[in-house]
Order: sequence, then C-alpha cells, then structure tokens
Amino acid sequence: MAPRGGFSSRIGFIAAAAGSAVGLGNIWGFPFEVGEGGGAAFVVIYLMFCFILCFPVMATEIAIGRKTQKNPVGAFTALGYKNWNWVGKLGILAGILILSFYNVIAGWAFGYIFEMAAGHFGGGEQFGAYTLKIFKVGGYGLAFMATTALVVSRGISGGIEKAAKMLMPTLVVMMLGMVIYSLTLPNAMDGIRFYLVPDFSKINAGVVYNAMGQAFFSLSLGMGALITYGSYVNKKENIVSAAALITLADVGIAVIAGLMIFPLIGFMSGGTMEGAAGGPGLIFVTLPTIFGTLGSIGPLVGTLFFVLLCFAALTSTVSLLEVPVAYAVDELKIRRSRAVWIVAGIIFVIGIPSLLGFGYSDFFSTAFTTYKEGGTDTDFLSFIASVANDSILPLGGCMIAFFAAHVWKKHNLDDELAEGSPNYKGSFVQKYLNFAISYLAPFVLGVVFVLTVLFKFFGISLF
Repeated sequence: MAPRGGFSSRIGFIAAAAGSAVGLGNIWGFPFEVGEGGGAAFVVIYLMFCFILCFPVMATEIAIGRKTQKNPVGAFTALGYKNWNWVGKLGILAGILILSFYNVIAGWAFGYIFEMAAGHFGGGEQFGAYTLKIFKVGGYGLAFMATTALVVSRGISGGIEKAAKMLMPTLVVMMLGMVIYSLTLPNAMDGIRFYLVPDFSKINAGVVYNAMGQAFFSLSLGMGALITYGSYVNKKENIVSAAALITLADVGIAVIAGLMIFPLIGFMSGGTMEGAAGGPGLIFVTLPTIFGTLGSIGPLVGTLFFVLLCFAALTSTVSLLEVPVAYAVDELKIRRSRAVWIVAGIIFVIGIPSLLGFGYSDFFSTAFTTYKEGGTDTDFLSFIASVANDSILPLGGCMIAFFAAHVWKKHNLDDELAEGSPNYKGSFVQKYLNFAISYLAPFVLGVVFVLTVLFKFFGISLF
C-alpha cells in the first residue's frame, strides 16, 4: 500500500480544517439564526457554545485521528475498541447524506454564477423555474461533484491542502470586499443594528437550542471529518492551539457573513429588515432581487457573490468526500484515485432525490414529514438534513466525547494532546477539556439528540 500522505504544514492543516467548517451554513444559516434569535444576543450564545462545548469535542476528534492515523471506523479499531467503530460508521453515513444534498445546493449556486452574469434577477419565480430544469441544474451539480473529486483525488498535500491554502484566503478577501460594498448602500446601518444590537427579550430555550445546533454543525463535528483530517497531522502539531484557531476562523467567517448579508437586506427593505429569511429563500430569491436593484453593477456584484458561495461550498464538500474516501482506502484497500471517483459517483446518485424534490417530483417534494414546520409534509432534501445534520451529528459528538473520557480514558487523550504541546498537562485547558468531554459534552449533546428526535419526528416538544 502507498503511504496515506499528510499535511505538509501547520497552516495547511488549519486552512483545510477551517475550510471543512466554513461553508454554506456560515453564509446563510448563521445570519438567519442571528435574525431569528435576537441579533447580538444570539451571537454571544453561539460564541459561548463554539468555545465551551465545540472546541473540546474538536480537539478530541483531532487527537483520536492523529493517535491512530486512521479513518473514523479504523480509528476505534486501532485503539482496541472494535465494538465502538459503529460510531465511526454513523459519522461516515452522516457525511455521505450531507454531501448528497449539499452538492445539490452547491450546484444551484454554481449555476447562479451564470444567471447573475446574464442579469437574470427574477427572484422567487425564477428560482422555482430554475430548480425544475433538473438536467441543467443536475449538470451543474455533477460539475461541482467532479471538481470536488478532482481536488480529493490529488491527495492530502497536493490536493486538499493546496486547494485550502488558495480557497480560504480568497474567500476571506471576497467576503470583506462584499462587506465594504454592502456598507455603502442606503439603510445599511439599519441592517448592522439589527445584526449587532441585542434584543434579549427574544432569548428563550428554542434560541439557545438553535445556537448550539448552529455551532456544532458549522464546525463539522460528529461526522468524522476532523478524525480523518487529524489522521494526516504529524506529532509535532499543537492540537489544542490548532483547534482554537480553527474555531476562531469559523466564527470569524460566520460573523463576516452577517456583516455582508444584513446591510444588503437593510438596503432592500428600506430599513425594515423584512425578508431576512434563511436558506434557499435568502440566497436564491432575496439576494438576487437585491442585486437586480443595483443597476449596471448588479450583474458583477451578483456574480461575485455566487463565486464566493461556491468557494465556501467547495471547502466543505472536499472534507465531506474525504471521509468516506479515507474509509475506502484504509479499510477496503481501494486505490485512492479509484476510490474517489467511485464514492463521488455513488453520492451523486444518492443526491438525485434531493435534486427532484423542489417541484419536479411530487413524491420527493411532499412525501416526507418532520415537525420542524408544524408537522407539514416536506421535501426529501429537508428531511435528510433533519436526519443527518440535526440528529446523527449530535449523537456522534456525544458518543465520541463519552468514548474518549470513559472508554479510551482521559489520561490517554491527555497524552496525545500533550504531544506538540509540552505545557498542556497541568494547565487550565487540560482541566477544562477533561470536564467538558467527561460530563458537559455527553450530557448536552445527548439531551439535544433526544429533544431533536422527539420534536422533529414525533412532534413532541419539551421546551
């Protein structure tokens, strides 16, 4: 077997892992949740969860990966706990499901680069007609998956790391440029006030729950991505500081996304902030409508925005594809280049129901039910997102934290985290990480998993 390869530099690992965390959820999910959750008050809660809960789980996942030099399934076996590798399999399943629908959305964004360049700003009617052209949008999705596969097929340092070093700085520069432009628009400050001035009266259990969910998903936890990336890290790397930097990068880009989005909505709404809806409605309806009001510069701004969105999506799809590919290479002994294209093809096929679920097929558009919107029928893409993002990820994170603290044992985790960090043992960070993975993370994530399943699939709300 050829060597697995690895990251050639610290900055390459941090850029790749941050890229895994940064994605579509930062661009549309975070601003929407902020708007729903009281602006700056939600931001404070989100930041607390990122550093108090998610940071310890992230460091743990990276440590398990580096210790074993294996994929999420092989990692548990290598540690001597084969009966726990179901947790890794669950993570790989989540990654496959997430990539299957994520690639559909990324394909929409890729196609909108050309729609914006052509000056097609038709809003809701255009988006509805656009998603019905399944061969056209499916072709965009296929092109996006092929691009993802091409990056992953070139290996860790020559593919994933090289792409991350180029994509992440470019993404930040493009976002900052959009922020500067957004702030020049009329009523932009109304958007900034909506985003940054807290309204604590909106804080309730539901807002806290959503803040935790946004933090956990945005940092790519519970799906084995960071175990996989950790397996390519050398022993000299300081995992604790790297995890902190990755968390800061993800949070920073989410905050920048809000500074970019809300001034645009303030401009469009005349300062009323109506239309700050998240998801596809915000990205593919509201924002194109805004770009259409910008006159001759509208096509350029719209095109650049969707190029930016595709850059953000690609950094995540690369990590999502790498997880099952690493499993195929390590456990099934398939040559990397072959494994990449086989796995990418299978995931694209799995995503076809999500592609069909926006009006083209009645069955895939309405035959699935969750209680997120009051128990109404929903589309396949939204249903799979509820299964993978909202249910499997917190369960996976809960089990990884419990395993590290109570099965593998904290002293073994401490030994691995101390590699590359000579001052770790005896520090406050060690004490806090031990507490967080022993009690806080398993309890909080376990409760979130139970509440989510009860609410979204049985209509039982306990808060």
